[in-house]
Amino acid sequence: MSSDYMFQGWMALDPSAVAGKMKFQSFDPKTWEETDVDIKVTHCGVCGSDLHTLRSGWGSTLYPCCVGHEIVGTAVKVGSKVENGIKYALPSILAQITKIHRVGDRVGVGAQSSSCLKPDCEDCSNDQENMCPDIVDTYNAKYPDGSKSYGGFSDYARVPSHFVIKIPDAIPSEEAAPMLCGGITLYSPLRKNGAGPGKKVGIVGIGGLGHFGLLYAKVFCFIAKNSGSLAKSLQALGADKVVAISRTSDKKADAIKMGADDFIATDEYPDWSQHHTRSLDLIICTVSSSNMPLPKYLDLLRSNGVFIQVGAPDESMPEFHAFALILKGVKLGGSTIGSPAEIKEMLDLTVEKKVKPWIQKRALKDANEVVVDMAANKARYRYVLVNEAHATL
Repeated sequence: MSSDYMFQGWMALDPSAVAGKMKFQSFDPKTWEETDVDIKVTHCGVCGSDLHTLRSGWGSTLYPCCVGHEIVGTAVKVGSKVENGIKYALPSILAQITKIHRVGDRVGVGAQSSSCLKPDCEDCSNDQENMCPDIVDTYNAKYPDGSKSYGGFSDYARVPSHFVIKIPDAIPSEEAAPMLCGGITLYSPLRKNGAGPGKKVGIVGIGGLGHFGLLYAKVFCFIAKNSGSLAKSLQALGADKVVAISRTSDKKADAIKMGADDFIATDEYPDWSQHHTRSLDLIICTVSSSNMPLPKYLDLLRSNGVFIQVGAPDESMPEFHAFALILKGVKLGGSTIGSPAEIKEMLDLTVEKKVKPWIQKRALKDANEVVVDMAANKARYRYVLVNEAHATL
């Protein structure tokens, strides 16, 4: 099927792209299928994953590569099987999600664009598509037919409709975009790991990811103490105390405004882990550094505490002694993005409780400058690229 628009965007040709050397050029999108949606990209959040991929930090990147997996825009082409509604063989809440997209709908896609979706897949049949062994990432991956996936630092994106989410009218596009990866990456482990009444939660790293942890942990706390349509289903998520953990106190004032009740600056107080030992029930760590003081983070956990890693360093995780887990019954785990059902739930909660991410809008044409600024930790707290060909900055 022909179209009157061109797929083009900022392409990484080699690892030097992370230094601001991407090239704007055309690319061939995935092979069209009638379950696909073409999206005219208006906004795209900038994620730490983009930097890792640009420099081949997590392994060899499939250059040329167009990054960006926090995509919001307008559906400009919708396959016939999408128009008629996709019939899911999944006995889950996902089957209740409206998946009939139409041309003109405002839609978004996060870090995942495909999975096997087979009824006998343990993950896909239980709202865990993000854990499917046949996952296809929104960029730097290949679909089963061999065609490549390209991201949202572009004018247009082609995505299988199962992973295309309709954006609620109440959420501006520039705010919705970073929620589709950054937001869900923190929302999901908070929800799944007992951020409930009587629990004290720590968020390590107050950046693009960590700031979402503070925002959603605070909302969960509010929900636990108030009634409302979402309160009944999510009332088990309310944390009693939220603690922000960062190397310095530079972001303390911001963290308090985001919802933190306390702040630990690890580089400024040598005895911080001893002073705060056994004070937290759940820690979610967003730091992507192999040099982070993991043993000291584990000291902060109470008996039967849980440590969840969501940041992914280029190198191995720091070493720690087994007794850090054994003596207190501590559990160590990880989490990655979330399913379409979880994203829909998160967006509904965002509307209900008026969650507002802290973003800075930047022009897509300045993408090279933006990735350099992102690498220099200048974002406060999530950059969002605005495609001025399709939206107003």
